[in-house]
Amino acid sequence: MQHFLITRLASAAIVVFGVTSLVFFMIHLIPGDPVEVMLGESARVADRENLRHALGLDRPVLVQWLDYLYHIARLDFGVSLHSKESITSILLMHIPATIELTLIALLFAIVISLPLGILAALNKNSGWDRAAMTVSLLGVSIPNFLMGPLLILLFSMYLGWLPVSGRDAPESVILPALTLGTAMAAILSRMVRATLLEVINEDYIRTARAKGLSRFRVILLHALPNTLLPVITLLGLQLGALLAGAVITEVVFSWPGIGQLTIDAIHKRDYPLVQSCILLISLTYVLVNIATDILYCVADPRIRLGQES
Repeated sequence: MQHFLITRLASAAIVVFGVTSLVFFMIHLIPGDPVEVMLGESARVADRENLRHALGLDRPVLVQWLDYLYHIARLDFGVSLHSKESITSILLMHIPATIELTLIALLFAIVISLPLGILAALNKNSGWDRAAMTVSLLGVSIPNFLMGPLLILLFSMYLGWLPVSGRDAPESVILPALTLGTAMAAILSRMVRATLLEVINEDYIRTARAKGLSRFRVILLHALPNTLLPVITLLGLQLGALLAGAVITEVVFSWPGIGQLTIDAIHKRDYPLVQSCILLISLTYVLVNIATDILYCVADPRIRLGQES
């Protein structure tokens, strides 16, 4: 297990380094000048050059890159070019909103997908099965930037039940979390259905039924635990996808999280802030994948024994 963790952490470090460097160079290739955004087009040339020198933007790109890596290695994210605030404090202000949105979206996805998947598996090729898979197909097919406005029109504009945007009220998280969780629920429900169909005809399931256990107890206590591995894999991958999807969802609902912060920083050409946001998202994605691998070993002793041997 120790060798496994060291290997995964080393590969994770390489991935984060690659993503960080790629984002750094891509941002510097984007047309536009942060100095013009900060001072305006009417600013004098001398003022622009002085500010560019003060920000270190007049240095060669490779020098800026090496300096950025040096500060990142010291966990120093620098200051925002636009607001002059510490990037660490800015991120800490926005991280809780993204965590709240992601966790509630994950909860919605699990609550929706498990009943749909179980219902479809237990009623294979029936009307219930087709209805559940149709709902799943719709969830996968409709993108976040369309699902969000549709939910706003229905629940906010027409019914008037929920806020349109923002994070001012506790119920404000429902629509963005539902938007973010529907696609994941659709994929999970298909996975639950497929894995249950493989399991419910196994000998130990027939033995549990022969002992007189109810169908509900057989599914809950015997079948579902044996479908954990593929579901854990999908959860790990989709949790990272939730973070990427949160960028669009946060913009649609004006949710003050990392996604909204990233888009605002891109518009303002705030290089250090954009790089820090992308670094945070990629690091989270990598850590989620490592946690998924660890859960693999916990859920299936065969994998753990294979690692030890």
